[in-house]
Amino acid sequence: MKVLVIGKGGREHALCWKMRQSPRVQAVYCAPGNAGTAQDAINIDIEPTDIERLVRFAQQEGIGLTVVGPEEPLALGIVDAFEKEGLRIFGPTKAAAELEASKVFAKELMRQFDIPTADFRIFDDPDAARKYIETRDYPVVVKADGLAGGKGAVVCSTKEDALAAVEKIMVQQAFGQAGRRIVIERRLEGQELSILALISGRTIVMLEPTQDHKAAFDEDRGPNTGGMGAYCPAPIGTPELMREIERTVLVPAVHGMRRLHRPFRGVLYAGLMITPQGPRVLEFNVRFGDPETQPLMVRLKTDLCALLEAVVDGQLETFAEQGLEWDSRPAVCVVLASEGYPGPYQKGRTITGLDRAAQLPDVKVFHSGTKFSDGRIVTDGGRVLSVTALGENLLEAKRRAYEAVRCIEFAGMFYRRDIADRAIRRLRFTQPGSEASTGL
Repeated sequence: MKVLVIGKGGREHALCWKMRQSPRVQAVYCAPGNAGTAQDAINIDIEPTDIERLVRFAQQEGIGLTVVGPEEPLALGIVDAFEKEGLRIFGPTKAAAELEASKVFAKELMRQFDIPTADFRIFDDPDAARKYIETRDYPVVVKADGLAGGKGAVVCSTKEDALAAVEKIMVQQAFGQAGRRIVIERRLEGQELSILALISGRTIVMLEPTQDHKAAFDEDRGPNTGGMGAYCPAPIGTPELMREIERTVLVPAVHGMRRLHRPFRGVLYAGLMITPQGPRVLEFNVRFGDPETQPLMVRLKTDLCALLEAVVDGQLETFAEQGLEWDSRPAVCVVLASEGYPGPYQKGRTITGLDRAAQLPDVKVFHSGTKFSDGRIVTDGGRVLSVTALGENLLEAKRRAYEAVRCIEFAGMFYRRDIADRAIRRLRFTQPGSEASTGL
């Protein structure tokens, strides 16, 4: 079977790499891909939002399964367009994708179906939003309603921060029409946790818990990004907590979408804050997370193609009964970014050391924002590379990932140095005799 993966980031490179390993797959195509996907797939020069051309390519090439990486084509209705032509595609319909495409819709769904989340208000007028902020005696988060590339949520510590966020999103229109409406919600305290679950009909199959690092700099300082690193499994995601999340978050979300005549099929991502009162939903996404997908894919042993086909064909119950197979070793992913990200940054800077990093054991460097230029691999995005490594424990996985990071260079490169540290400290405290608890 031929497979088409849509997108050009680290998530898509990881999906291509894993799909290629399936004995069911004859060839993997990536549209448009990057310099890394060119090594694990065949790049096709079609943008993710050019749905008409993607449909034609799938028809002409005889694509047996299409997997959509980014959120924008899902919000534009790519699944509806493919299914209209009888093409098999993994992802939710346009109506179901509104769960991510509109923060307002998602929060109203949570309110209607009693899914735990932060207290919130919705505004379409900046003056009303400012007046509301002035009356709050607690820190808030200001979120653009629409898609903003993972940068539309501003975590505010003071009223001044919140007022500035309203100005940026609603008045200056930093995210265009995505900021026409905003959600202002109470800022929650705790640890973040990313839960991805495959959904088909009423069947839910949860993937291993991961933790993302959203802030640009160490110790969670700086602006929010699309993600600066991740690790899997996250120790905070205990079996008991996972069962609670399934019962209080995933089941009512899937049920609610069916009640609203928007049945969900694909992968549902719940971004959670684990508070002293229990898990609270920060956001829903309707696709694989980035960079969570990278450590998930290096650990997943189950045939990814067979798994995603089961979702599309309504046969996910088989995997729900037998469970998924995982590498017992944890994985750590460190994102290498361009200077200035998540703001403006330069492209076209030569990347060196990739061959040296690739030679290290249990390391895979996924490309997030790269391209070929005059025989060189150069930067082509804010997030450039996702350096991912396995280890016998989290500490070893972290050491291997950063050893590979030290092999790589490009002008203006920066990265966080504390990916997985919180989990390593947790293991040190809860398992003082374990290998994972010895020295950073």
